[in-house]
Amino acid sequence: MGRKPSPRAQELPEEEARTCCGCRFPLLLALLQLALGIAVTVLGFLMASISPSLLVRDTPFWAGIIVCVVAYLGLFMLCVSYQVDERTCVQFSMKVFYFLLSALGLMVCMLAVAFAAHHYSLLAQFTCETSLDSCQCKLPSSEPLSRAFVYRDVTDCTSVTGTFKLFLIIQMVLNLVCGLVCLLACFVMWKHRYQVFYVGVGLRSLMASDGQLPKA
Repeated sequence: MGRKPSPRAQELPEEEARTCCGCRFPLLLALLQLALGIAVTVLGFLMASISPSLLVRDTPFWAGIIVCVVAYLGLFMLCVSYQVDERTCVQFSMKVFYFLLSALGLMVCMLAVAFAAHHYSLLAQFTCETSLDSCQCKLPSSEPLSRAFVYRDVTDCTSVTGTFKLFLIIQMVLNLVCGLVCLLACFVMWKHRYQVFYVGVGLRSLMASDGQLPKA
């Protein structure tokens, strides 16, 4: 008589079905974080090159750098040092750290979206004119001494009212998508850690092994 396969061996196909590119954790999320982080970073530096007077909050390359760091940690954890069932303290610490950094990436991306939306709303109301080597913009106001916004080293205001405004829209979209990916990464990490959403699978397997249904 042959030996009966252990319950752990019976669960292996189910565990392997949850893998992605050889990793139990969805590797696609980390790759999306990396791609979006690089896109946000590059676009942020392009925005900063338009005028040196732009504030750091208006050129959110910092959000892309943080998301890239999160993605690199996720890729390292998923494809280099992953061990089943968190058999090491290092593995557990990396999972917690990745979860926390993904939450930080979510908050940073939402902050970048808020800053970009605020600047875009101002640009929609600006009245701009070129003065020497700068572009001076003012908000419509009845006061003669209304606040002026000066973009230095800008020879044509269309680079502010046109190109920079387009960059702000793209930044809002990229950071919004990046924030959603970070939120999804937190969701999947939480589910993977506590197996909250696999309880039904475990209950069905338990009922199948007992051969009976629970009484109401």
